Amino acid sequence: MVSLRQLRSFIAVHEEGSFTAAALREGATQSGISQHVAQLEEELGAALFERHGRNVALTAAGRTYYEECIAALKRLDVAARKVAAEKPSGPLRVGLMPTFTRSLLPPVLERFLLAAPAVQIHITEAYSGVLTDMVRAGELDFAAVPAFSGTPGISQRLLLRDREMLVRARPRKRGGNRTCPIRLSDLGPLKVVVPGWQNTRRGNIETYFAANGIEIAQRLELDAMMGTLQFVAASDFVAILPFIMMVSDVKEARFEIRPLEDPPLHSEFVLIEPARKAISPAAALFARLLKEEAARAEALFDRMIMSGLSVPRPGRKARGTRRPK
Repeated sequence: MVSLRQLRSFIAVHEEGSFTAAALREGATQSGISQHVAQLEEELGAALFERHGRNVALTAAGRTYYEECIAALKRLDVAARKVAAEKPSGPLRVGLMPTFTRSLLPPVLERFLLAAPAVQIHITEAYSGVLTDMVRAGELDFAAVPAFSGTPGISQRLLLRDREMLVRARPRKRGGNRTCPIRLSDLGPLKVVVPGWQNTRRGNIETYFAANGIEIAQRLELDAMMGTLQFVAASDFVAILPFIMMVSDVKEARFEIRPLEDPPLHSEFVLIEPARKAISPAAALFARLLKEEAARAEALFDRMIMSGLSVPRPGRKARGTRRPK
């Protein structure tokens, strides 16, 4: 009869890509993992892996069996959680990018701690690559990251689709609406702060520049979000940042925060979690509150920034303006 130990060993080998890495993940020996997989293949009467030196890849039968195993383990986890108390309790480990911690996290934490005071919560702030690795390793219950193509052992669901904004210091002499949409091509060569290439958004930003003929005079690569904002506030550099990060600055006078237009640029963010485990009641509550705060940010965007404003195209006037008499 197939055992859970055999199933977990098989899943770990596929998700980690080798027997050695699977042994480290499962706290077992490499020979033990190999034995479990061999017993499983004998029980099923089918090869689950193709061996390529130290690396392995699923066979067609292995792929089918992996998907069924993931679903079965998740059902077992759901059943165990239903038997346990439904009130959120115990530890909770959440991974968030600076995009979320700056503006959305404070109200989410306030509501969460009132609703689940017995939960011991730990927030890890890091960029998407680190958070994805931590979720795969089981070190986080879930994380919020930019949407990506996917990786073995991780499931994802959409959190929000956000607008990218031009963020720059607001000189005292600059008048007009500091939140109305803007075309980057109207600004001339830009001095821009960008994240490193390990950040998923970097590729999207560079593609937008290239596709829309945006001239860049100088790039400064900076993987420190608070440092980016401080530098932009004190210089003539600009940054391209998601609106949800700048929600708390909309009513302040420190920055111009203007949605990119003609064309707009969007970023999608997803919640990722281990595919083989059911999300805990505490994690489900935190994820729901995070999504609700993201929805409030989207509503604020519609109300304060997109309320009848548009970038005038050549030969057209902006809505809300009058022709000179």
